[in-house]
Amino acid sequence: MAKPFKFKQFTVDQDRCAMKIGTDGVLLGAWVPINETTNTILDIGTGTGIISLMAAQRSFAEVIDAIEIDTEAYEQAVENFEASPWGDRLFCYHASFQEFVSEIDDQYDLLISNPPFYTEDYKTSDKKRDMARFEDALPVEHLLIGASKLLSKQGKLALIAPHKEEERITHIAAEIGLFPEKLTRVKGTPTSETKRSLLLLSRNENEPCKTDELIIETTRHQYTSEYINLTKSFYLKM
Repeated sequence: MAKPFKFKQFTVDQDRCAMKIGTDGVLLGAWVPINETTNTILDIGTGTGIISLMAAQRSFAEVIDAIEIDTEAYEQAVENFEASPWGDRLFCYHASFQEFVSEIDDQYDLLISNPPFYTEDYKTSDKKRDMARFEDALPVEHLLIGASKLLSKQGKLALIAPHKEEERITHIAAEIGLFPEKLTRVKGTPTSETKRSLLLLSRNENEPCKTDELIIETTRHQYTSEYINLTKSFYLKM
């Protein structure tokens, strides 16, 4: 059984979730720009609820909604929200993103998603884990088209994806009127390949994209100062 994951201000139970807490979710939750004008947030495919909880810790947003399609993950996210200091601001919908988009008229200042972007052809015997990991459940086109409907005029979409998907995502996004405003490419070590891309998209086509690089470790368990500064508000040992 997966142990609860303890952060500085909250604890996340994850024994009923197919996808456990990993670097991607924490990276995105810590990296996404949130300011005082961010009043409504939607976490798409919340899983354990980790990104919503990080957003609640980092902001005064009055509305932090989440969506989760898997029943057990949804129930666990609700329990994690209720056990946190911010339960009055957190709400989880049990639905697919496609259902949510078709039924909800609300718009949000910020959408955040750590989506199931594994597009390789293999599957495992664990259907829940496959749903969480593979793009079949939420194709990137659906995510971007739905986001364009749910975003407020000044709203932004933040997501993390395999670096090799970056060009495809930005191309599709541009076709529906969303453009990169901030882009961080993530490497595990200085000599390793770029593994992930953190993207912030908005409707502002004329905003120059700020691009940088984040390296997580110099050597095994020797974290860079940039990674420590990004995550130290959350990880107990940072």
